[in-house]
Amino acid sequence: MHTSLPDFDMPDEEQVHLAAESFRLLADPTRIKVLWALLQGESSVACLAELAGVAPTAVSQHLAKLRLAGLVKGRREGTFVYYSAADDHVQSLLRQALFHVDHVEQSSSAG
Repeated sequence: MHTSLPDFDMPDEEQVHLAAESFRLLADPTRIKVLWALLQGESSVACLAELAGVAPTAVSQHLAKLRLAGLVKGRREGTFVYYSAADDHVQSLLRQALFHVDHVEQSSSAG
């Protein structure tokens, strides 16, 4: 059926798996807060914990998972590590997710 569509291009299994894993990691309110804070600029664990309203140990655990997924990166300065969003794609992904939520909320309140 879809073979008749000349521009139809299904992503390969690895791409689908990695995208699903990224979405799974973003399916946590604390991680979204941490990423949003990092989109404003580089930050330490202590500052991120304060902004997200959670314990620094929890932020560290979330950052470790986000780092392994390639969504954040760390820069060591002496005994401190400063984190930032990995690239502009992370910013685009998070902004689109939040924009979608706003759009859905507006649509449901209008109807």
